[in-house]
Amino acid sequence: MIARIPFQPVKAALGALVLASALAGCSSGKWGFPYRADMQQGNWITREQVDLLQPGMSREQVRFALGSPTLTSVLHADRWDYPYYFKPGYGKPQERQFTVFFEHDRLVRWVGDEQPELQPFQIEQMNAKQAVEQNAMENRAIERTEQIDGVNSQPQLLAPDDPVLDMTNEPGSSPEPLL
Repeated sequence: MIARIPFQPVKAALGALVLASALAGCSSGKWGFPYRADMQQGNWITREQVDLLQPGMSREQVRFALGSPTLTSVLHADRWDYPYYFKPGYGKPQERQFTVFFEHDRLVRWVGDEQPELQPFQIEQMNAKQAVEQNAMENRAIERTEQIDGVNSQPQLLAPDDPVLDMTNEPGSSPEPLL
């Protein structure tokens, strides 16, 4: 007679494995599902643009410096608003407000939140540049420690003392004549 192997322990282990996999899939974590796009609205105004403003400027000059206003009102014709709102897909939203006031079509004053130094693409370039500089500093530190330890990661080839022995077998190369 053939002995029958009980499958109860195998079924229990398989069930536990399926349950563990299902629970691991339900765990919280930022794995990007569902995708949430970044939302940006309004004018991004930098400190450099604000520094261009001077009392007495015309509306056209202000428009050239800051861009077209996001909000204008018939009830407040002497006021231009430049709100900015940015909400990353997963993250904390940013809000900034900047307002300019006119009297007789001339800039009188401006008020608003602290404006950033750089545009968003410049910030990304600065972050990339800082990463490259950091890698270069780390590489220099590694080279210094290797020099101090007397250990080089690459062997150095020494030139032969006798120029006659320094013949390469590459096409087009010829040894230099001895003087």
